[in-house]
Amino acid sequence: MSCPSITLTLWSASWLAGATSPDDVIDAVRAWAPMHLVSAADAEVALRWDLPWPDPTDAGPVTLLQAVRAVTAATPGAAPALVLPAAGDVRGLPVGTSFASAALDAGQGVLVGAPGEPGIGIVPTVEGPDVLRWTVFGVPALPLPTGSTGLGEAEFALREAVRDAADALSSMRGGFSADDGDPRIRIAAALADVAHRTTPDGTPPRVLRILDTADQVAAILTVAGESSGRAQTAAGTAARDDTLRPLWAAVRSARTAAVAAGVYCYQPRA
Repeated sequence: MSCPSITLTLWSASWLAGATSPDDVIDAVRAWAPMHLVSAADAEVALRWDLPWPDPTDAGPVTLLQAVRAVTAATPGAAPALVLPAAGDVRGLPVGTSFASAALDAGQGVLVGAPGEPGIGIVPTVEGPDVLRWTVFGVPALPLPTGSTGLGEAEFALREAVRDAADALSSMRGGFSADDGDPRIRIAAALADVAHRTTPDGTPPRVLRILDTADQVAAILTVAGESSGRAQTAAGTAARDDTLRPLWAAVRSARTAAVAAGVYCYQPRA
């Protein structure tokens, strides 16, 4: 898994459906850091959802699950949803909220609730060495569903991105210094870093395939982007950023679509 928000979204959906034990969810989340701190964003959120504030608790994943359970128990149809915003791409964010600003800064977040109803938003941030902090925000109304990327479209876009990312890396190799090492080794190292992150046993194979491919593309783009700072001109840096930007968008779209499909498989059917 590429980020803590994906882990929390998939595992909490599985847990809410009764397919996963709380201990399994806690272990999956704790794989991201030895210590997890949790706090409400403000006093109102703390009071509404029984969360610590202003000082965080180190109970971490346990407190997160309690908050997720409280929201879903209070709101019919509530479920966790992943958001992966970036500058110029704020799909899925509740506009004008503190959660939206925090999620945009972090590049990730989890919404919990039902569309159009009040809920919460959870944002993980690195607090320090080996410490991950989760801040819980109140969200007055979760965004209503909009046209989202389907799995077929996401998979097709990723196949295109694999080719384009490889081409981008090849064209940018001249920007690496000898001290950087073989880009292929660095890509493998980036993939190994996320390989131990787990998904629930009931995750559909197609979802897993898309997430794995997205991780591969992201690793290539990360290595390719590291040459941008060594471009000799501002125009060269801008050109490289323009090349990578739509590829990163394809990765975010694919991950969001795959996680949404994974969550959906745990939802009760009418």
